[in-house]
Amino acid sequence: MKINEVQPQDNKFTEVLKTIALKPKKLYYRGILPETRIKSVAIVGSRKPTSYGKDIGYKVAHELAQKGIIVISGLALGIDSIAHTGALEAGGQTIAVLGSSIDHIYPRTNLALGKQIENGGGAIISEYPPGVTTYPANFLARNRIVSGLSDAVVVIEAATRSGTLSTAAHALNQGRPVFAVPGNINNPMSAGCNNLIKQGAMPYTELDDILAVIAPDKLEQANLAEVIGDNRQENDVLNLIKQGVNDGEEIIARLKVPVGEFNQTITMLEIKGLVRALGGNKWGLR
Repeated sequence: MKINEVQPQDNKFTEVLKTIALKPKKLYYRGILPETRIKSVAIVGSRKPTSYGKDIGYKVAHELAQKGIIVISGLALGIDSIAHTGALEAGGQTIAVLGSSIDHIYPRTNLALGKQIENGGGAIISEYPPGVTTYPANFLARNRIVSGLSDAVVVIEAATRSGTLSTAAHALNQGRPVFAVPGNINNPMSAGCNNLIKQGAMPYTELDDILAVIAPDKLEQANLAEVIGDNRQENDVLNLIKQGVNDGEEIIARLKVPVGEFNQTITMLEIKGLVRALGGNKWGLR
């Protein structure tokens, strides 16, 4: 398939990369890049996941794709491959970001999966032009693009020392929400995720955890209709959260209310089970 090239700022989907540190000067790709900005979620994790990790990775990707959200990963073995497969089998779009040159898919065992991504309406992209030698450091460097293209990052499984955690670090530096799947505290493969949660990452337990933050319009409308407060102040806050405004400071600014009044209102909504804290003064619907 033809190798195309584009400067990030010249495509509506990739122009978000203009804001990241060490932004790529050019992207090389095969397949189809979205022409507009579509909600996207990166799914990353261990190259040697447990059966639990495999099940969750596939489920998350499949459900996101069913909602029309693009799944982004790195075409590596393990969780990356499972995420791409889950999105494809849901009939959705997925994008693979390579740590190698665009004409050299690595690992070679994923050549067939790469073709499926291209033929399934997705794309394989790289900042490295054809023929460039691949170095181990390239795979860590590409993680900033994986997170940079995404509206949120989900970490499925990761050991304490894992390259996967660099994607989460890039996401935090880029201001992207980070979700981590909680795991067995006795399992080393869950240590990285559990530590992320302790450090403020949002725990992922169901699809609505992500939708409430990046795409509240994709939540079941019946659920949204049932979320009604007991007074005007509560409904004003709820209405903004339904519209996707989940940052406490932004809600205060939009409603022009005192901080104390907002804190009292959001606390009552949390007690009533209508909202949940997402960490960092961010709020989502329950």
